[in-house]
Amino acid sequence: MSKSQKQVRVRFAPSPTGDLHVGNIRTALFDWAYARHTGGKFIFRIEDTDKERVTDEYINAAIETLKWLGLTWDEGPEVGGPNGPYLQSQRLDIYKKYSNQFINDGFAYHCYCSATELEAEREAQKAANQAPGYSGKCRNISETDLARYKSEGRQPVVRMRMPEGTTTFKDAIRGEVTFDHKFVPDFVLVRADGSPLYTLAVAVDDVLMNVTHILRGEDLLSSTPRQFQVYRAMGKSEADFPVMAHLPFVMGTDNAKLSKRNGEVSIAWYRERGFLPEAICNYLALLGWSPGDDVENISMDQLVELFTIERVHSSPARFDMKKLEAINGDKIRALTMDELTNRILPFLKRDQVISGNPEEITIVKSAVPIIQERIATLAEASSMLKFLFVKDFKVEESELPKLQEPQAQEVLRKTLEVLEPLTEWNHVAIENALRTALLDGMGLKPRIAFGSVRVAVTGSHISPPLFESMELLGKERSIDRLKQGIL
Repeated sequence: MSKSQKQVRVRFAPSPTGDLHVGNIRTALFDWAYARHTGGKFIFRIEDTDKERVTDEYINAAIETLKWLGLTWDEGPEVGGPNGPYLQSQRLDIYKKYSNQFINDGFAYHCYCSATELEAEREAQKAANQAPGYSGKCRNISETDLARYKSEGRQPVVRMRMPEGTTTFKDAIRGEVTFDHKFVPDFVLVRADGSPLYTLAVAVDDVLMNVTHILRGEDLLSSTPRQFQVYRAMGKSEADFPVMAHLPFVMGTDNAKLSKRNGEVSIAWYRERGFLPEAICNYLALLGWSPGDDVENISMDQLVELFTIERVHSSPARFDMKKLEAINGDKIRALTMDELTNRILPFLKRDQVISGNPEEITIVKSAVPIIQERIATLAEASSMLKFLFVKDFKVEESELPKLQEPQAQEVLRKTLEVLEPLTEWNHVAIENALRTALLDGMGLKPRIAFGSVRVAVTGSHISPPLFESMELLGKERSIDRLKQGIL
């Protein structure tokens, strides 16, 4: 059966040493979209052999993040599957079996070189202006040296033999790629303590889980010839090697590669600030891939329909926060009032704007229509709506000077004069009264006229539309705050 006839099987295999970040999720998204587009399988595998840095907390966070984004998997944690377990820490016996097999078949060997010896070797290579890498000293170790190393109590690592020559393959994004093996020295498969390294575990798992396509970051391109050598050692035909597709880097606005060390690029950071999962997926899909026709706002269904590897670019993509915010704002405005209310409520509770009682929720539902057009993230709702719920109302300290100006005081007095007699308290009546008094009567521009009223009533110059805000606040509280603003 040819590659084109096989069911597509892709994998997302993070090593959760922290929260998943933009680069991780873009890879997961492309894998998921390709699997769904082709009717294939999306495998979620956890590479958790680095026990010093990978924690249960990070593993659980990775699982929760994919769920939140809607990137459901066909095989993996919580789902199971025929090729489990899907945590590498539960597959150590498998890796041990294959490393022993590689030694017996002559593909690998024990290396007893100490850290000091390896460092001295690297320094000598550097001094001779040679490419750094293991010399192969232990490839054909003598019985004498072997006996000496064992008597010294040295614990060997397992190294894979790299043959002379080159590795050439067709990358689905980059075209033909060639690696000269003189720059790919014999590499470690298993540490001295018996724990497997990434190159062994990832390649063994890809073969055993029948992975057909590997979509991953460009930073892993150089590991390809090593993984191919593991495939060969497992008896896999080169015609059956997975199709490789190395995704372009994601760069920041400063043209530097985004880093996991930068907390701002973690998906948790965006979630906490109220970015929608569908907006994140929409934007990340555009980082290195194009749906065509200059389309930018797409749904997950459209992504599945349109996604092909051929549309992935090879050049680096640039992460633009303003563009993400714009897409997020578009997604917010596409929500129904009930949907938006349900998404906003957790942020209002988190920020202690509301406790969540029915009366508060009713007010929030009334306020949602007037903020939907004005927020770019869900978290902004807290600052927008807190004026409706605060018990001990105070104008923000930074806003006080605006109210202390003589003209502002005059505006507030005039506002009270025309609003107190109103018998109907709705935004239309409030607007008509204030426009007549402040714009027509005092000859003020709207920004000057209404700015002071906004600060006095809401405590800030940032709020939902003024007249609608005053309607929601009610006449009694609006009048009280206006009086409080008069010095």
